[in-house]
Order: sequence, then structure tokens, then C-alpha cells
Amino acid sequence: MFSRFKSAVIGAVSGLETNGISTGDSHSHLKQTLAPKFSYGRPAFLNLSEDEVQMSADHKLRPIIHPSMPLPHFAGYAECVNAGKSKWNEDQAVYRQGVLTRVEYNEKQGVQKFSIPYTYYGIFDGHAGVGAALCAANQLHHILHEKLVDAQDDIWIDFSEKRRLKTKPSDLLITGALEAAFKEMDQVIAEDRTKYQAAGGCTALVALFILDKLFVANAGDSRAIICNENKFSQMSMDFTPENERDRIRRLAAEQPNLLGQEFTSKEYLRPPKSTELGKTIMYRDAHMRGWAYKTLQVDDLKVSVITGQGKRSRVMGTIGVTRGFGDHDLLSVYQRSPIKPFLSSHPEVQVHKITSATEKEVLVMGTDGLWDVVCGTKAAEVVAKSINTFMEKERYVSAATCLVGSARGSLVNEHNWQLKDGKPSSADDISVFVIPLLPYKLEYEKLLKKYAELVEN
Repeated sequence: MFSRFKSAVIGAVSGLETNGISTGDSHSHLKQTLAPKFSYGRPAFLNLSEDEVQMSADHKLRPIIHPSMPLPHFAGYAECVNAGKSKWNEDQAVYRQGVLTRVEYNEKQGVQKFSIPYTYYGIFDGHAGVGAALCAANQLHHILHEKLVDAQDDIWIDFSEKRRLKTKPSDLLITGALEAAFKEMDQVIAEDRTKYQAAGGCTALVALFILDKLFVANAGDSRAIICNENKFSQMSMDFTPENERDRIRRLAAEQPNLLGQEFTSKEYLRPPKSTELGKTIMYRDAHMRGWAYKTLQVDDLKVSVITGQGKRSRVMGTIGVTRGFGDHDLLSVYQRSPIKPFLSSHPEVQVHKITSATEKEVLVMGTDGLWDVVCGTKAAEVVAKSINTFMEKERYVSAATCLVGSARGSLVNEHNWQLKDGKPSSADDISVFVIPLLPYKLEYEKLLKKYAELVEN
């Protein structure tokens, strides 16, 4: 058994759970003859052989996998496959390090090159296939780099006297680069549909360390938090039909042609029945926060564009996330209407200043397979225990592995994975990064010192 395959539980998991998503593409036969844009594999930094990739997808064992070589600043990563929900682990993860280079000139030394380093982490949770997540993991960082290069002259304001003028703040330029990159990534996937196999869709969670800031961009229901000792702070919000109900219903009201014959932008306190026609029912239109009464008519028997509550909420009864990449061919399961107009690739971007980071402060990034069963408080406790127990080279990998194990639980019989308290564990793919913040603070301080020396000389 490979040493990186930890905490494997021997048992059996029977039955495959469908994902409830249908593309309904009329050209599906043609697309099946096309080659995928990227071959399936696990994240490149795991360095898995083909045999190890096969083993990583063993739904009976659900081994917890982590890198065999250290990531930057000993950042931790761990993952495990789902309990039979799909054939492959549809999560993908990536990290990249890059630089923005500027040519400086002074009278003593002449032309001098100076570089701003940055580090990028991404987690992509695929659905209806692995294609979109693979595309994002392989391409988004290249697109983002181009956007950063376009803005790099103005980003240099943080290292010049121009900063006093507070023109074109670098925070807004970097935020804009992330937003533009997300939009372009979605467009690339859309354009690729006629060239490669249908890609499905994926959520996207990206962390970018640059200068004295951490930027977290999220589109979907993966989540990032900052842990410090046993406390945590949220760095992203989950985008689901439940919390984007207002946006989607307003769009449906403004463009009713998107709803077909089965759905409505109205919302009812309880689903209306045909036996209640002519009676009074409580409802609200998309523009309303409160409730009102109306006489039930035939048109009111249509299904609300958002069905279900909480984790079970769906757009047009079909998909449980509202932001991410792909899903361009996704149709509702009821009437085969396109759902993409209600979905968005636009990320929420949060900014965190790292100049006060401590040794015990870390960023945790995880797909919803983690957060479905592990709360922020529990995650902070797990991370704090690893930091206080292990040396620097081991603590973050240990924390990531323990977080995945906390969500995966243990196999108690042929079909059920359970947590220690007997509650159901996560049956989804689980991917987790644990990234220390202090090294990026020290990296920034060295950059300031280097630039000061360049200017003085």
C-alpha cells in the first residue's frame, strides 16, 4: 500500500447515487465522439501514477491522499473520493507561483528589473462530469496571469510615490483581474463545447497571495475561512439557490421567457393545489420582501423557479449551486428549459490584509464535501490541534488530512459512513487546502526591503 494513502477503511459501498443533472443536449451523440480537452487525473502536485489514480477512486476504501512533495511554505492538502456518488473524484485542485516584473531605472545603476511574486491556489468542485473542473484547474491561472500583467504598471503604485495620490488602488485592480478572469474562463468553456466533450460544470474557489493582501474569489458553494487558534472568520459566502433566491426570482420576473410553461417567479408560503382554485392564498412577487394575499388562479399552479429549502434548494428543480463555470447545456429536468441564464460565473472577492498575520493563522479552503458536516468552529479546533502538535513541515498536511478524515468519517457497514457521534458523514468528494499566512507576510516584508535598497542605490 502506498504510504500517501492514509486512513483507508476496508469495506464495501454498493449502489451509485445519480447527480440529478441532465444536459439533454440534442448533439450528445456528436459530443461523445469528441476527445476531452484534458485527460482525467488527480491534481498534478500529487504526482500520482495511473495505478494510484485508480486507487484514489476506490469507493470502498475512500483513501485520504496528500502530496508526497511539500507545497509552498509546507501548505497542506488532502482529498478523498465520494462514497459512490460518481465514478471519479470530480474535485480538482491546483497551485501556481508567478511573478509580475517591472523595469526600474536609476542614475547610479541604470536599468534594474524588479519582480512582485504571487501565489495562487484553486479548488474546483465538478458536477455532471469532470470536464469543467479540469478546464478550470488547467487554464484559469493562465488567464488570471494575463489580467494581472495588464494591470501591473498600476499595481506598482504600492511601491512608488504615486501611492500618496491614491489613484487606481491596487486592491481594486487585483479584484478586477479576478472578476475578469472568472468571466473569461466561463466563456472559454462555452466556446469549447463544439470542439471537445461536454464539460458539465464546476464551482470555483481561488486564493491569491500578492503584496500585503490575500484575495479570495468564490463562485459556488465551496468555502474559505481563516483560522487563528480556536477561532475562525469567514472569507467567502456559499452561493446556493437558497441565498440567491432574490437575484434569481428578480431575473425570472424581468425575463419570464426564461421560465417556459412550468415555472413562475412568484413564491408561495406553501405549494398551491388545484383544489384551492378561487380561494385566497399567501404569496409574494419577486420585488417583495413581505407577503400578500391573492385569489388562486390557474397560472398560480406553476412551480416556483426556486424549489426546496436549505441544502435541498434547486434552480428549476435541477441544480443546487448558482455560481461557477460551465453548465451551458444544462436543461431543467421538468421541461428541458436552459438553466444557464440563471447561473453566474461572477465571483465574490474578499480581501484580507496579512501584515498582522501570526504563526497560528491559516487559510482553510474546502469543497462542500467538507463543510456539509464540519462547521467553522470544528475546523478551527482541528487546525489548532495540528499546529500545536506537529513541527512546521508536518502541521499543515496533518491539519488537511484530519479535516478530510473528520468529514469522511468511518465505514460502519456495507453502505454507511458515519461520524464519531453516529451522524451521517459526507458522501461527497472532499478536497482541502490548509495554507499558513505568516510566510506571505514575511515574503512581503522582504520585498519592501529589497525595493527600498533598489531605490536608495
